[in-house]
Amino acid sequence: MHAALVTGPDAVPVYGEHPEPVAQNADEMVVEVLAAGLHHLTRAKATGSHYSSSGTFPLIPGADGVVRDPSGRLRYAALEDATVGMFAERTVIDPRRSILLPDDADPVLIAAAMNPGMSSWVALSRRTAFQEGQRVLILGATGNAGRMAIQVAKLFGASQVIAAGRDASRLAGLTSLGADRTITFDQAEQAADVDVVLDYVWGEPAASMMLPMLQARRDRSAPLTWIEIGSMAGRTAPVPAAALRAAQFQIIGSGIGSVSARDLIAVLPDLAVAVTKGLIDVRARAVPLAQVAQAWSATTSERIVLVP
Repeated sequence: MHAALVTGPDAVPVYGEHPEPVAQNADEMVVEVLAAGLHHLTRAKATGSHYSSSGTFPLIPGADGVVRDPSGRLRYAALEDATVGMFAERTVIDPRRSILLPDDADPVLIAAAMNPGMSSWVALSRRTAFQEGQRVLILGATGNAGRMAIQVAKLFGASQVIAAGRDASRLAGLTSLGADRTITFDQAEQAADVDVVLDYVWGEPAASMMLPMLQARRDRSAPLTWIEIGSMAGRTAPVPAAALRAAQFQIIGSGIGSVSARDLIAVLPDLAVAVTKGLIDVRARAVPLAQVAQAWSATTSERIVLVP
């Protein structure tokens, strides 16, 4: 079969022939890959920089995707830290880490949406007791996951969603997705009274917003939960000590490890339905797997989905 192979942490995937995958036990099945998203998690796992990666090489990248099982059913499947990932014509999955999809589901849209959409869906449903009517701030709202987080928060019943980012011109377009207000990182006080922060940036921008937000809150005894999801602006953040004392404020994380595999899988059917019904705007661009090397470092506002 054909597949994309990464030989080292700094290597670009190379498209070529690869031996057929083989199921090792009764809990595995060989499936046909229909579409696999090229997202930050996939790149980080492939380079060994993600905290959940084993750093084993060579490997076929691809953390999740849409597949057809031996019975002909469509599934969305997520892989553990496998050396035979989704960037191949066929791979091996554990059906327990997959969900069945409607026959009319669009494999490209599902593959594009599930990973970025899952991040906010899991954070709001599994990492905090989010209530309808609460207010949400999204840091890094102009990225794919942030754009989807705006829509997911609205689906969860958020009364106000504030979208934050660096580029005011890119932020302006987010009101059409449901953002009630947009701010840049230096306007933290304007989001002072939110209940939940979904943070895709971390680093200095996140840390610099904390204290101004907390000091400007009308009621510092009202809980504020800051959920760290991504780290596009830095893996570490100089969190001011006063922030942890100035208000009822907690910082938690949401991702692989802080949420069990069972809980991750449990949210997927509802997310897949929302995508299939068009309740979430998905920007996807299908690219042949044979062009994986060019797509690997491409800069685009669309989610690249590799199609064998």
